[in-house]
Amino acid sequence: MDKFRMIFQFFQSNQESFMNGICGIMALASTQMYSAFDFNCPCLPHYNLAYGLGILLVPPFILFLLGFVLNNNISMLAEEWRRPQGQRGKDPSVLRYMFCSMAQRAMIAPAVWVSVTLLDGKCITCAFCTSVPVETLGNASHSRLSQGEIQRILARIPCKEIYNGQQLIANEVAVRYLRCISQALGWCFVLLMTTLAFLVRSLRPCFSQAAFLKSRYWSHYIDIERKLFDETCAEHARSFAKVCIQQFFEGMSTDLVAARCHLPRKAPANAGEAAEKLLGITDQGTMNRALKSWHRCKPPLHLHPPALPTGNGWVGEGQPPTHPSVPRRETAAYYSWV
Repeated sequence: MDKFRMIFQFFQSNQESFMNGICGIMALASTQMYSAFDFNCPCLPHYNLAYGLGILLVPPFILFLLGFVLNNNISMLAEEWRRPQGQRGKDPSVLRYMFCSMAQRAMIAPAVWVSVTLLDGKCITCAFCTSVPVETLGNASHSRLSQGEIQRILARIPCKEIYNGQQLIANEVAVRYLRCISQALGWCFVLLMTTLAFLVRSLRPCFSQAAFLKSRYWSHYIDIERKLFDETCAEHARSFAKVCIQQFFEGMSTDLVAARCHLPRKAPANAGEAAEKLLGITDQGTMNRALKSWHRCKPPLHLHPPALPTGNGWVGEGQPPTHPSVPRRETAAYYSWV
């Protein structure tokens, strides 16, 4: 139980760990979905290809979209992309980093589905059973059948219980042939995905490490800034509601006193603290203007205005540092008249 608690705490440590955990759970869920899926090939010439490729490609596309939906950064990316320029510029490299990061995580579950499907071989067997080379694996001299009849017989290869073309080609031979091709494609796909992941992880720091660190830093900053803004708004809403409720009950107590209903009055606790948290925003219109201003013109990412050189510092880059001026020594001479 302690191990599961430690794993859960690790997933909650930061946004990337949380999304990695979600993607891992989705990858495991994709394998469980495929194992629980009842694969039934239609065994018809014009439907086998559509059914097999549909099972191979449609669920990965759904899992890919689901990976984007479960990612909390998708709304942050859309908001940062669509917001007005305002007082803060939008860095395209940061937006690309956020999109690529989400896309890489969303691709994990689809890649697992495609790998498991190809290694199992049922989809390829169903989709390409009519393309089995009868001349090589079967009895090509069976000329009493037309091409359409041969296609109908080959389409029943995945359905062993209704297959009736043993004279044309053995069912076990055709299934093993297609399954070997499917497994070869599956292992090639796994090798390709592993090689691409290795190249991305190992070669990226060799070319653009500084740009990568910059994009990653500001991506984390946008995420943290959004969380802090939400927390500040929630705290302001709580203080606003607390002051409103206190004023409401104070007004009710005043009305009751005016109606000669003497009630014990007690000073509200922490009323001054709640009023201080309002930061001067005490009406709905002002709060709405503040929220619109935050969206339209976010403050620039510059905490202090440029200052004149003081001490051993200087303004801007490329300007030489100014050394502290040596205080001028003043001497006084005294003359005596003798």
